Amino acid sequence: MAIINFGGVKEKVVTREEFPLSKAREVLKNEILAILGYGVQGPGQGLNMRDNGTRVIVGQRKGSATWDKAVKDGWVPGKTLFELEEAANKGTIIQYLLSDAGQKTFWPTLKKYLTAGKTLCFSHGFSITYKNLTGVIPPKNIDVVLIAPKGSGLSVRRNFLEGSGINSSYAVFQNSSGHAEEKALAMGIAIGSGFLFPTTFENEVFSDLTGERGVLLGAIEGIFEAQYNELRKHGHAPSEAYNETVEEFTQSLIKLVAEKGMDWMYANCSTTAQRGALDWKDKFRKAVEPVFSQLYKKVADGTEAKRVLEKNSQPNYREELDKELAEMANSEMWKTGDKVRDLRPENWKRQA
Repeated sequence: MAIINFGGVKEKVVTREEFPLSKAREVLKNEILAILGYGVQGPGQGLNMRDNGTRVIVGQRKGSATWDKAVKDGWVPGKTLFELEEAANKGTIIQYLLSDAGQKTFWPTLKKYLTAGKTLCFSHGFSITYKNLTGVIPPKNIDVVLIAPKGSGLSVRRNFLEGSGINSSYAVFQNSSGHAEEKALAMGIAIGSGFLFPTTFENEVFSDLTGERGVLLGAIEGIFEAQYNELRKHGHAPSEAYNETVEEFTQSLIKLVAEKGMDWMYANCSTTAQRGALDWKDKFRKAVEPVFSQLYKKVADGTEAKRVLEKNSQPNYREELDKELAEMANSEMWKTGDKVRDLRPENWKRQA
């Protein structure tokens, strides 16, 4: 492991240099990696591991849209694509990638296939951390590990194809074989991680749920809506409000922040923007600190997990979700976004 100084705090990380793909293949050479679930993370992780030369099979419910997607992605029914139970039976390492609610539902069925010597791998600490809600308590004679890519399944695949990879956290919950960490690292490299950093199941899910509800999705959409609505209230045109709220952020600024950092971004914008940003950032931080404090408390005490399981287990969940997403998609801001994206230069070329 390398020791990296992150802002004055030393942490251990594992890079491809220390744990190359050749080593990962050696560790996994006698394993059959069974991907259970082909929804959000399944395609990216499964295809990457397959392309990296490991033996991978997929378990998915036959007749579902995701089964059809797996077939289109080159998984062959009866050879590399099976029903969930058959894949669980065949796999020596089971990558449990059903939704959190799906993991709870399928757990009583999966348990009988978790025989001695197998490895159960998660990409999220949810089911283990909130075991009082999910009932997910693994048998003691298997390894239980976590590999959590820090990005969407689409990014896992896209970054892999571009050659960059995506960073992942990893953890060991049970080390029955004595080699659980080595297997976890091998899987992390096989799915295309840029580097891996250690965590715990609990820390992963606490940070992940806070991030999703906060800066990554919930907070950013709330801030977009607030600024867009304020500009529109004062007579700014939809295109102007959208460009100043979303387009400049996503198409210019955030890319530079990713490459250089926010301090560099501040140093390389106009003096007017610098001064305003410096004067107002603390006001925004103080305004949202109580919200983040409340959010983290609800994540840590299981309130958010309970809500997720209750909502996502309802028979009409997909129907209600579609309504919520349609409401967002049909808002003036995102309808304007559709038009603005059509006007990007890359779309001119495509239309021509």
